[in-house]
Amino acid sequence: MKQILTGSVLWRFLLRLREWYHAGAIAAFFRSFAESYPFSRTRKWWDRFIGTPMFAGSGSVYSRAVARFGRFLQRIGTYIEASGVYRLGRAAAAPVGRFLGGGAVGRVCSFFGVRGFLIMAVALYLPLDYFLRAYAPAIVGSLWDEGLMMLAFCYVCWRKAMRRAPMGTRATPLDGYIFLFVAVGFFLMCAVSPYMGIAIDGLRAVVQYIFWFFVVIRLIEDDRDFGILYGTLVAAAVLVGLHGIYQFIVATPIPASWVSQTEESVRTRVFSITGSPNIMGSFLVLFAPMAAGIAYYAKKFWVKAAAVCCTGVMCLSIIFTFSKGAWGGLVVAVLVFAIFLDRRLIAVMAVGGAGAMIAIPSIANRITYLFTSDYVEASQRAGRMVRWDTGLQLLHESNPWLGFGLGRFGGAVAMQNQIMEKTDTFEYFYMDNYYLKTLVEMGYIGLIFFIILLVGMALWCLRSIGRTRHSDMHPLAVAMFAGMCGVLVHCYFENIFEVPYMMAYFWSLAAGILYLGYFRQKRRRKGSA
Repeated sequence: MKQILTGSVLWRFLLRLREWYHAGAIAAFFRSFAESYPFSRTRKWWDRFIGTPMFAGSGSVYSRAVARFGRFLQRIGTYIEASGVYRLGRAAAAPVGRFLGGGAVGRVCSFFGVRGFLIMAVALYLPLDYFLRAYAPAIVGSLWDEGLMMLAFCYVCWRKAMRRAPMGTRATPLDGYIFLFVAVGFFLMCAVSPYMGIAIDGLRAVVQYIFWFFVVIRLIEDDRDFGILYGTLVAAAVLVGLHGIYQFIVATPIPASWVSQTEESVRTRVFSITGSPNIMGSFLVLFAPMAAGIAYYAKKFWVKAAAVCCTGVMCLSIIFTFSKGAWGGLVVAVLVFAIFLDRRLIAVMAVGGAGAMIAIPSIANRITYLFTSDYVEASQRAGRMVRWDTGLQLLHESNPWLGFGLGRFGGAVAMQNQIMEKTDTFEYFYMDNYYLKTLVEMGYIGLIFFIILLVGMALWCLRSIGRTRHSDMHPLAVAMFAGMCGVLVHCYFENIFEVPYMMAYFWSLAAGILYLGYFRQKRRRKGSA
């Protein structure tokens, strides 16, 4: 396979492109920057920045409270181990374990363990959610994710109680940012709640799935667990990407509202099992850099080649969503990835984007449509502009600092509880901008603390990435962060975090990044639960 690739016309073209790049002014600029950077003040500032210790793990009030809770669980575990019920259960489980251990099923269960299967369930959030909502009873489809979170939380507590979890509390400074945002949300829910049930549901939709961060950072105990999470996420995203390419090939029918009348050249927009081209685009933007990260992490050529192919599949499927917000998010994700790992990717992205527009004219038409008077007119009539203007007008008619009220406008909760009558100046719709939706519902106070949360997350993820710079895991940490940056950009154009699995995936990746930088052990733990 390697001989076929190196002898191809594409390979020779890439070599010529590489020679042109290294002989140009851009490469010369980057070389001079690289030569001066090790001795610069910027390098010294960066070293101090990433060297900042986790104060939450070194004597803070919060860390001591978590440690006390851990000791409380261990005392309960001592009583459990001494009980006759526990001993009887272990004795009864031993023959079953020996019977299953000899077969293929037993070996698989032994490798993954309870922890591994829980991590896989989190990674397969999207397909599980799709199939359970489509084929399981309604109550199962609506409550399964809460049940999974509770099951994972109970498992983490059990591991701590039985002294099987790693030492330490896994407390992080990011916990404080999350609790601060939750507290602000609770205050706003109490302050602006003409319909308390809707306000509670609105707060739940905003903060519930952030708590996956606390669960996942404790589920990942070693590199095997991290590998299960990372690999399952990439595998699921590749399958979704392949399904999207299939939908484009067969020209899956779509609603007429997904394209403008002036975009007749767009034959279809792929959506796979997400049900929305925009959400599918954001889903793949989150994970396409992770597939590329494997290409930089792996040592074997065939693994690198497979990772490049998987990245190409996801990027191609992102193009076929014809989601302009997802395209913008992908550009940002590639830029972040390239800045940390390989700046040549910027040129590759430019060439690939130009080639895509030449090969698929509808892509160029959709981009150029943004700069036409028809787009401005359509957006002002029934598009994002009129929605954003309506949201801002509603905000200023209420209390701009406290907002219109959680769950009352711009999101899924409001769409499910349309209690206000439609008028000439008011109607329910999705805001198509998660930050603006947060501003309308939670006011300036809510948006400020939400931005503080995201900035805090980004700072500690950057510190974690910096701490992995001499580790083989560095490309994987950068890849996860690049995908997260792309999603944050896409949130400006869509209500991405209104989708539960997108928020769960986002904060799970944040947990994975902090694991690599602060909690990863040099030696892998043997055995599993």
